[in-house]
Amino acid sequence: MDSRNSWTIFFLLHSFLFVAFSGQDGFLSLSCGGTTSFNDSSNISWFSDTPYITTGKTTTINYNDGSLSTNVSARFFPHSKRRACYRIPMSNATSLILVRAKFVYKNYDGLGKPPIFYVSLGTAIAAKINLARKDPWIEEFLWEVNKDTLACCLNSIPSGGSPIISLLEIRPLPKGSYIKGKENFPNKLLRMSYRVDCGHINESIRYPMDPYDRIWNSDRSFIPFHATSGFKIKNSFNQSNIFEKPPAPVLQTGRVLARRNIMAYNLPLEGLGDYYIILYFAGILPVFPSFDVFINGDLVKSNYTIKRSEISALYVTKKRISSLNITLRSINFYPQINAFEVYNMVDIPPEASSTTVSAMQVIQQSTGLDLGWQDDPCSPFPWDHIHCEGNLVISLALSDINLRSISPTFGDLLDLKTLDLHNTSLAGEIQNLGSLQSLAKLNLSFNQLTSFGEELENLISLQILDLRDNSLRGVVPDNLGELEDLHLLNLENNKLQGPLPQSLNKDTIEIRTSGNLCLTFSTTTCDDASSNPPIVEPQLIIIPKKKNHGQNHLPIILGTIGGATFTIFLICISVYIYNSKIRYRASHTTREETDMRNWGAEKVFTYKEIKVATSNFKEIIGRGGFGSVYLGKLPNGKSVAVKVRFDKSQLGVDSFINEIHLLSKIRHQNLVSLEGFCHEAKHQILVYEYLPGGSLADHLYGANSHKTPLSWIRRLKIAVDAAKGLDYLHNGSEPRIIHRDVKCSNILLDMDLNAKVCDFGLSKQVTKADATHVTTVVKGTAGYLDPEYYSTQQLTEKSDVYSFGVVLLELICGREPLIHSGTPDSFNLVLWVT
Repeated sequence: MDSRNSWTIFFLLHSFLFVAFSGQDGFLSLSCGGTTSFNDSSNISWFSDTPYITTGKTTTINYNDGSLSTNVSARFFPHSKRRACYRIPMSNATSLILVRAKFVYKNYDGLGKPPIFYVSLGTAIAAKINLARKDPWIEEFLWEVNKDTLACCLNSIPSGGSPIISLLEIRPLPKGSYIKGKENFPNKLLRMSYRVDCGHINESIRYPMDPYDRIWNSDRSFIPFHATSGFKIKNSFNQSNIFEKPPAPVLQTGRVLARRNIMAYNLPLEGLGDYYIILYFAGILPVFPSFDVFINGDLVKSNYTIKRSEISALYVTKKRISSLNITLRSINFYPQINAFEVYNMVDIPPEASSTTVSAMQVIQQSTGLDLGWQDDPCSPFPWDHIHCEGNLVISLALSDINLRSISPTFGDLLDLKTLDLHNTSLAGEIQNLGSLQSLAKLNLSFNQLTSFGEELENLISLQILDLRDNSLRGVVPDNLGELEDLHLLNLENNKLQGPLPQSLNKDTIEIRTSGNLCLTFSTTTCDDASSNPPIVEPQLIIIPKKKNHGQNHLPIILGTIGGATFTIFLICISVYIYNSKIRYRASHTTREETDMRNWGAEKVFTYKEIKVATSNFKEIIGRGGFGSVYLGKLPNGKSVAVKVRFDKSQLGVDSFINEIHLLSKIRHQNLVSLEGFCHEAKHQILVYEYLPGGSLADHLYGANSHKTPLSWIRRLKIAVDAAKGLDYLHNGSEPRIIHRDVKCSNILLDMDLNAKVCDFGLSKQVTKADATHVTTVVKGTAGYLDPEYYSTQQLTEKSDVYSFGVVLLELICGREPLIHSGTPDSFNLVLWVT
């Protein structure tokens, strides 16, 4: 496809979206199942839903709506085992939208079984639709946009029938509206219960009288006793402080008390819940009435006064109520109310981490199967094959598929407590699971695994390890006995032999060993073939017997002596080689640690000192590809961040040593400083200065990103700080240093949000002053990698600059480098910006 065709398609697509979203100031109106566009009686433009959904069947439903016969299109989802989702692109300028959906059944299929299903927005279960109770059914939600795509989904219920939808409407709402008064209720979706135009008894008011197309119903079903039939006065009002901007026709009518001094609305609610209530008052009378306002008997405002030609509002939240009573008690003149809105506040569960989502989607791709893994893995309902605790994926079961190997991606599922990969054609050694320190149950049975690998000892929470019916050979490794919580080890039907480690000989551990060559705790019952050299049978020379002579035993005696001598010789060689290795490792480790001490690190800590400083690793503050980070406090009271390496691969060792080597040589106000390290057997730990502000990624995408968003001035300051740190690495240190993993999660902030670059495990030194590049294996993080470095393997400072450019785009756009929603062209931040 040439560039002109690409631009033509780009222009047509964006022209379509412009028409769809700009017809009425950002309105989008979808006729679900419809095939043509049209304008309704209010001149609202309607479009087919086809561009926004890929599943479902369409139908036309004819029914009598009051006195008129009505035809509506609909889309239904027969035999749906998963959620069916509309994916609507959102404008970044929109902060709050109204989502309205209409559901119609009217026995269109002749089965007489109205469906029951859930509607979800993002991660929230917004409503349960039961068309047996009400048909048609209309729902309205107020949803705060925090993504560039809105996922509005219909979620099937077992035996609940086929979900069906007729209309879907998206409307932008005034900026800053529906926020005041509910600051103590973050992460809430508002589901409308009532929106009432008091004193109005005719048909509902909506667009164009309300430019935001909210539907204001009359209060004829809720007319309070002893109230007038309502006043209607044409006035203009000052509503600069009312962000919700109720339309003038709504404010020009109101209910006013007739005789007694109390006016009350009694409103049933749909179940127990938390509710958000807004009461609107407009000065449409030539008096200044004042009154007390009660909600469910609680005084929420005393001596409330309405001023002429002005509007005002009361914002009230009530926890755990199942009915609503709004009472106005007169103090001066007559109580009056012009309108009110009531919303059920629905929890929006936090999203799973982007690392988890990316890992799960890579795993799905590796299976070659469509597992239905889209959107968030835990909310509103967990994906097939997984279980969650909140927004954490804690269980994954992928049995009976052709997985073949455990990819490194499994190691990113840091919150897993249960992993079941039985009968998945796994072969070779057990690998890429060492980072799963929360894992309690691991089932790798019925595969073709041949080796235990070296990572099982890192699974410090493991309780059950099922390795039956594999092809494991050799001896059981000693390090399994270091797993303190292990209580079931199933090794049945393998090819193991030799004595079991004495570290496993505990009353608390059940070990199943049947079906192996020989496994026992006794050292006399089995020969450990893997650790002792084979004994060569002596060759016997048999001399023929001579007549009239006694039997000659000399050859047998000589053979026996020779065989024993040869065996002793082999044992001596083995002992010598073993001792040589021990001496080499000891001297090598000693030299390595001596070198580390000479690099100038502040302090070499013992493992016991680290345990005391972290209160036995009590508080975890971060996790990464090479280890977990814990909060610690040194004896002098200084807070530190303690990174414990669990990656025992050569890459992990090299990264650990590299980071100590570099951080011991450089000092800069915009680089995280090293306080010390611990390098003992099986313990590789780095101790940094502690930065309480967290990472830049936390502020852009974490739980607090929407509560206290970074200002533009602060974002610019962070960018400048990080640039100063990189400039020092590239130009201020000798030799020059290329970071090789610049990303938002490697930029940390102090209490005052000053930025420092961290994590030098992958960094590379440029030792020659005139060198233009370093040829090296590609390392880094997807989404930040310089394409030229990736294709040529030639690393330069420009590779860091490219990664830093991605960070700048994140600061500007507020979105991650890689996402998995929208169109393929929008997955990658750089391509999306381009």
